[in-house]
Amino acid sequence: MMLKKSIALMLVLVVLSTLLVGCGGPGKGSAKLVGVTMPTKSLQRWNEDGANVKAALEAKGYKVDLQYADNKQDVQNSQIENQITQGCDVLVIASIDGGALGGVLEQAKKAKIPVIAYDRLITNTDKCDYYATFDNYGVGKMQGEFIVSALGLDKGEKGPFTMECFGGDPGDNNAGLFNKGAMDVLQKYIDSGVLVVKSGQTKFPDQIAITNWESKGAQDRMDNLLTAYYADENIDVVLSPNDSLAQGIVASLKSAGYGSADKPFPVLTGQDCDKINVGQIIRGEQSMSIFKDTRVLADQVIAMTDAILAGQTVPTNATYNNGVIDVPSYNCEIKFANKDNWKELLVDSGYYQLSDIPDAQ
Repeated sequence: MMLKKSIALMLVLVVLSTLLVGCGGPGKGSAKLVGVTMPTKSLQRWNEDGANVKAALEAKGYKVDLQYADNKQDVQNSQIENQITQGCDVLVIASIDGGALGGVLEQAKKAKIPVIAYDRLITNTDKCDYYATFDNYGVGKMQGEFIVSALGLDKGEKGPFTMECFGGDPGDNNAGLFNKGAMDVLQKYIDSGVLVVKSGQTKFPDQIAITNWESKGAQDRMDNLLTAYYADENIDVVLSPNDSLAQGIVASLKSAGYGSADKPFPVLTGQDCDKINVGQIIRGEQSMSIFKDTRVLADQVIAMTDAILAGQTVPTNATYNNGVIDVPSYNCEIKFANKDNWKELLVDSGYYQLSDIPDAQ
């Protein structure tokens, strides 16, 4: 009788252990350590990305070392070195300068630690194992198409309309993709004279890049453009690749008296749906912002991490060449918010609370 009970107990234990192993993610007694490095805390976007990734990983049973680098590449490199020394099982890196990580990633390579690039491609190295991102060329394309639709260019409207272009940080590989996506849509209208860039400044990064995506840099450049080229004429369109630049551009436009019947705000694009910028959309100061749902991106990082550590096939749907190798990648879906759909897209989906957004009702 005792023998039968012992056998039965052993079978129960085997079944339970099988169920626990199959739950996904590490068990609490053997939690794997994931190192996560984000560029800065000075932008809402990266604060929320870091928090979302950390929470999602911890919910799956992982331990997480989350670091922010204050937009200083040497600091980020040191943080990654420390995570390698700690024995992290996976590194998730949102780089400041995607081309400046080669040295520290050699250490990760020697330690056989897999590296996932997070929304910014790590370039000029063979040590970038996977890339979780959004369709960043598609971001720029969507911004360009929004401008075309808002002005009625797709319906044959000839303008001419005045426009100025802004670009992101030259060290961010995505900045070039945003610009290319937008200009592939808009260039034919510039060439035909329907869109007139009075400054003549359209080249990225030489003429339009804003270092570190700083709002102040965008505001200063917009101030200079308005003074030099728009003293006697309103500007109709501003191509801004993201929301931090759009904040600076709006501040400049307000200082120049825009926002009245005689000087209406121009069509202004953005990206990230920062809370401040959603308020700008509600008030009519900004026209749209690309919504990159960081919850979706965090889930994709989890899926990649789970697969890597389980020795399974990592989910990908694209590749990006980083100058050395084709990096297996996953493009998450993008959408855009404007005055008509911001509440449904951002609040009803649970991404924000209504109280989070300035002037929301």
